[in-house]
Amino acid sequence: MRETVRRHLGKVVAGTGIAVAGTALMVGITLPGTAGADDSAGGPGAARTAERAAQGQTPGGPEGQAAVEPGVVAEAPPEGERGIGRDPLTDDEVDRVAGLALNQRLIRSSEDVEGDRGPQRLGVDLAEPEADEVDAADAPRRADVTFYDYRDDTLVTRTVNLDTGKVERTLTQRGVQPPLSRAEDVEAAEILLADPLSAGLKADYKDATGRELTSPDQLALTSMVYGSVPGAQPAPLDACGEHRCARLFPKVVNGPWIDARHLVIDLSARKVAVLDR
Repeated sequence: MRETVRRHLGKVVAGTGIAVAGTALMVGITLPGTAGADDSAGGPGAARTAERAAQGQTPGGPEGQAAVEPGVVAEAPPEGERGIGRDPLTDDEVDRVAGLALNQRLIRSSEDVEGDRGPQRLGVDLAEPEADEVDAADAPRRADVTFYDYRDDTLVTRTVNLDTGKVERTLTQRGVQPPLSRAEDVEAAEILLADPLSAGLKADYKDATGRELTSPDQLALTSMVYGSVPGAQPAPLDACGEHRCARLFPKVVNGPWIDARHLVIDLSARKVAVLDR
């Protein structure tokens, strides 16, 4: 590369060598091809490079700078059965508290998204401390377990004390719609694919892949809860907000997105409707 630069430079300055050389001398400019010349074989620069290499230093780096060792990814420490203070819930704590939050009365009186006995579990989260426990070092750890009961469209939140294993309070709400769980996304897709209104979705999938769309497993699903807006949707969607309704944003697995924003799935009524455009 250095020889190429020299040959090119020779062509450029062939007719004006004296003028360029004079200018370079006047302003102290080092011409291309001369920079680093003392690094050539036998020069002082070569000796310094060899010395740094022998000392394990990075060639060309600042004097005394050690070579950078390859990065090592350390394994995460093993997770214990129980967290401390405001630590996130461990997997063991999540499994334990989800079981503690359920009782036979709740199981018998509720339904999940598929219509089976027992409420639909939405999430398990570390609960906020009580007002008088905020600064307490030994404040008990609690978890909020949220369920959706499709039998009567209620959100049930049960707060469990992780130290005692007791359910300390139960809150039942209507018209509150937290984000959909993975199980609800899959069931919404099942309901949609069984409905004639999915014809466009299926056609788009076949255009993109050459295959028939028959199962939610063929899609990567993202969703959002849909709440009714008076006068802005057809009558079948007026109950959304009291009912649990979903809009899906499907994507071909390892492929393109498919626009299904105009379709709303009422999971409570197990029906599909088209938004007014």
